[in-house]
Formats: sequence, structure tokens, C-alpha cells
Amino acid sequence: MKRVLLTGFEPFNKASSNPTQELVRILETEKLPNVMTATLPVEFGRAGLIACKLIDEVKPDVVIALGQAEGRAEITPEKIAINLDNARIPDNAGNMPSGTEIIPGGPDGYFSTLPVEEIVKTLQKEKLPASVSYSAGTFVCNNVFYLIQSHCKDKNIKSGFVHVPLMESQAAEFPGLPVLSIEMMLKATKIMIAEVQRQ
Repeated sequence: MKRVLLTGFEPFNKASSNPTQELVRILETEKLPNVMTATLPVEFGRAGLIACKLIDEVKPDVVIALGQAEGRAEITPEKIAINLDNARIPDNAGNMPSGTEIIPGGPDGYFSTLPVEEIVKTLQKEKLPASVSYSAGTFVCNNVFYLIQSHCKDKNIKSGFVHVPLMESQAAEFPGLPVLSIEMMLKATKIMIAEVQRQ
């Protein structure tokens, strides 16, 4: 069975929680076979460096990085990471890059090497809201996505990024924005893990 590294993020922008951190916590307690988890800081550069160090340490076959996308109503595996940091808010260390390359002189983008379309089809068959996304934004999520893809490009490691909506418990902090139950997100995450372990 393939070894999977699954990462989430701590809360950011003064929010009290992050669904990806909650998913990591749940999966840590459930101890799924060959699944390793970690929570990353919401900091440009540092989060990606931690993720890449983890990849070297645990030597997974697959990396799935999760991130929160407030405003989205679906689980959205990302197709491409772009070589651009452009923050509309500071990260948790106060960094707010504007129009800078993640890796100076690096490729404009890296495609996910996860089976993005297959994951979406499987989630939809299970009546879970899902679609392919072609923009991971330009905040820390995209930064981590790009750095992971760069790090894994010459390794026999499949890797990519998946955004999830806000969870129901965040509704009061984000009035009017779509939410999804943590139970549905957990089901989707387990399906994604099973899908990549089968590939």
C-alpha cells in the first residue's frame, strides 16, 4: 500500500479554526494505514520548506496538501501551481509579498501529478460536491503547492493540492459564505487517500 503524506494548515487571518487542521487532527487519531499527517504554518516559504523536509524524512509515495478556500462551496483539487506570491492579507508572520516569484527564474507553473479528474469523478459519484480548480490563488496555499511540486518533480512521488470549503462551525465567523460539514470533508479526504493509494 502506498504511503501518503497529508498536510493541513493552522488558522489564519484571525480565524479561530481551519478545516484542514481539523481533518489532520481526526486522521491522526484514526491512524489510517500508511497515512502520515502534519499541520503547516501559514507562512510564505517556511510552510513549503517544512513540507519538503517532511517529504525527505518520511519518503511518501504520494503527497496531498489541503488548504482552506473561503468562498468555495466544493472540494476542489487544484490542477496547477504558479510561480507567484501576491498576498491580499499578511500571513501569520506578517509577510505580505506582492508580485514576487516563489523560485526566482523557476518555471511559470507546475501541474499536479495527482489524478485530479479521477478524484473529482469519484467524489461526485459519492454525492460529494467537487470540481477541478485551475487556480490555487497566490497566497500561502499556492506557495506550498508550487514548492512541493518543484521538490517532487524528479522524485517518484505523486503530489498536489486540494482546497476545501469552510466548515459549518465557521459560519458565524464568515457570514454568508458557503460551508460544508466536517463529516463530508472527512469522507472526501478518505476517498482521495484511497484513490491515490490504488493508483
